[in-house]
Amino acid sequence: MLHRREIMVREPALIALETLWVHKLRSVLTLLGVIIAVTALIGVISVVNGLNTYVAERLANFGVNVFYITRYPIITNAKEFLEARRHNRKFTHEDYQHVKDRITMADEIGVSEWRNKEVRAGNESLDEVAVRGTTANFIDIATDKIASGRFFTEGEYQRRLQVAFIGTDVAERLFSGLDPLGKVLLIDGASFLVIGVAEKNGSVFGQSADNFVYVPHTSLTKIWGEGPVNDQGLWIAVKCSSPGVMQQVKDQARSLMRARRKQSYGSPDRFGIIESESVTSLWNSIFGGLEKASIGIVSVFLVIGGVVIMNIMLATVTERTHEIGIRKALGARRSDIRMQFVVESSVMAGIGGILGVAIGLGVTKLVALTTSLPMRTPFSAVAIAVTLSTAVGLFFGLWPAVKASRLDPVVALRAE
Repeated sequence: MLHRREIMVREPALIALETLWVHKLRSVLTLLGVIIAVTALIGVISVVNGLNTYVAERLANFGVNVFYITRYPIITNAKEFLEARRHNRKFTHEDYQHVKDRITMADEIGVSEWRNKEVRAGNESLDEVAVRGTTANFIDIATDKIASGRFFTEGEYQRRLQVAFIGTDVAERLFSGLDPLGKVLLIDGASFLVIGVAEKNGSVFGQSADNFVYVPHTSLTKIWGEGPVNDQGLWIAVKCSSPGVMQQVKDQARSLMRARRKQSYGSPDRFGIIESESVTSLWNSIFGGLEKASIGIVSVFLVIGGVVIMNIMLATVTERTHEIGIRKALGARRSDIRMQFVVESSVMAGIGGILGVAIGLGVTKLVALTTSLPMRTPFSAVAIAVTLSTAVGLFFGLWPAVKASRLDPVVALRAE
């Protein structure tokens, strides 16, 4: 029985492959819809997957088990933003100290504030450099790593020393060919001693992630005054020991801030708590619909390709009516005839799917090499594409197969 089934599948498959090879132009036109659909499917999944991975690793990477307490939560409409702008006060150093002194479950708690400044060394200068005033433990919280030198110490932070830890863009532009350690950097005219250089981060959506200078927050406020000058104010950074305690630490931080703001029970938070998952959730909510719409368009192409395959298979039934009559006269059952045409249409569509995958992978590779668009094709996308295309062939081959199996053998034998 197993041998019979193998023959029933193998022979129609070989016939389908032979037909595709003999009638090359017709085969390409027949499978064009499936090829385009699968190529588009591979492209869409590669772009979405690549962007999701890119956002998770670069844009939404706040550090391991880290969250931030900020003036604003993640806001998606203008009305909410205007409401938050009226009621959510900027964070101050006193807010940070309040949380730091009372939180009991966090491993590290620090503060960050940034201001855009002109940075100069010798005859070279850079505009709009992100000068980040932080606590001394911020290097243990943030994702930036030390390439050479060191970060500033707690003693330097407390004594408001003018020391700087710089990004690679600043190091390369202002100290080209030189070791920047021990050199003097001018930030809006104020002198800072370079004590460390960060590892290269690259870019995020074409914007450099290395154009920064870390200085003690105490030094920042000593030179340029107390009180945040940007709309966000201070960010309070909290690092937890493990993912398992993140929620508990967030709940404790929320309680402390609500008490600090004297908020009544049931009132909305007048601050935000942001973590990596918050950004990825926002990203998915914005682009999830785009992915679904793209897959919907791809489905239309698959249906069109399936209809073309069905029409070709119906024409094939007409062309091979005499052959079908001979097979029935020799004892072939209806199920044998149905199997023959269903396998043929499935193989045709499957070949179209494989060609679409090959073209799709080639296109995504080319895009990845020639642009900055992140592309990532999971193996599951290839499996889904080939499975879907084969299933389309199976579905749209049913009617031609049923029609062929219902032919009267006597009438079929008379056909020319």
